[in-house]
Amino acid sequence: MTDTTTTRPDTRAADASVDYETLAARFRPIFDRIAAGASEREQDHRLPSDEIRELAAAGFGAVRVPVAFGGAGATLPQLFRLLTELAAADSNIPQALRGHFALVEDRLVGRSGERDAWLERFGRGEIAGNSWTEVGTVQIGDVITKVTPQDDGTFRITGQKYYSTGSIFADWIDTYAERTDTGERVIAIVDAHQPGVAHSDDWDGFGQRTTGSGTSTFTDAVVQADAVVLFDERFRYQTAFYQAVLLTVLAGSVLAAEREIALQVRNRNRVFSHGNADTFAQDPQILQVVGEVSAAGFAASAIVDRAAEALQAAYEGAALDEAEDERRNDRAELATAQAQVALTSLATTATSHLFDALAASGVSTTKNLDRHWRNARTAGSHNPWVFKARIIGDHAVNGVEPPRVWAIGATRRG
Repeated sequence: MTDTTTTRPDTRAADASVDYETLAARFRPIFDRIAAGASEREQDHRLPSDEIRELAAAGFGAVRVPVAFGGAGATLPQLFRLLTELAAADSNIPQALRGHFALVEDRLVGRSGERDAWLERFGRGEIAGNSWTEVGTVQIGDVITKVTPQDDGTFRITGQKYYSTGSIFADWIDTYAERTDTGERVIAIVDAHQPGVAHSDDWDGFGQRTTGSGTSTFTDAVVQADAVVLFDERFRYQTAFYQAVLLTVLAGSVLAAEREIALQVRNRNRVFSHGNADTFAQDPQILQVVGEVSAAGFAASAIVDRAAEALQAAYEGAALDEAEDERRNDRAELATAQAQVALTSLATTATSHLFDALAASGVSTTKNLDRHWRNARTAGSHNPWVFKARIIGDHAVNGVEPPRVWAIGATRRG
């Protein structure tokens, strides 16, 4: 197995002093503005380009970047708490930034590439997107997107990717590809601002509609030599990290549903003759439903925190011996899988309960309250939890460690 142990710079010691409330206070006014326009953006299918740029300008994309490079030096639990707060404002935006924070994490711990140069870019507010999944009936394990070395020391990349979440907003695109000369699987970090790169906002899911996910096409686009990184040297807890961002989407959807249901119940004037009070806001059965949604939000946030703690342990494990590093990465994968199985059901149930309290008026398309259920159901459909549940069970019964990397594609035949 490839040894990815790395020595981190001394700047990391100062990062422990970051206070979460102080950090979050920088971004909460932006979160409030984002929340105010979230429903209208979804109904009009307006991508949150301005909102993401405002966050980037405020340093949100650099919260994990060490202070010495212009970031906030936040821990992983702090990052995922921020993402949960952001998801409660608009659950599309954390998912749109999922690839960005994964690339930041890789540059923090990876061996290849010019680490400091990338951290400086992120510290300046540059944003990355994600582009890994091949289009069409690609056989599982095959990589159709290719990078080819050039005589001048650069590479050229050609291929097409789907589920390119966040790439339409990005300055850089984190792309999975294969070298034509060596056959090695690599990550190519592609400059998005060049003629050979095109994006289509063609994601047609019923939820998470404004994540900017869709097709990215690379046509002989230029990639610098330092931006081609061996996949085997990627940070080891990457799959768990990607899953944890989806956990914040689920948790944020529940918190948003809690906010909406409380507001709607508080302001409702009409009551039922067979209800229990003169106002909806005093009806004990309605209050029970609101309380159940609120409790689900509390549990969802706690689940995200536990998963983030496991990721932080994996991050710190790279400085330890190989066996302990492996153990911590396995625990992070298991923790995020357990969190996904538990939280998918919790979130979809809680966001559905919103309608139990509001009756038929709650399903108004003008109110657009169904977006919380649709967003949770969509986020819960990525990386199917049914396979994760089986993997968790195999670990519990047989001690089999969960796989940390997997692929999707057509079945090989013949």
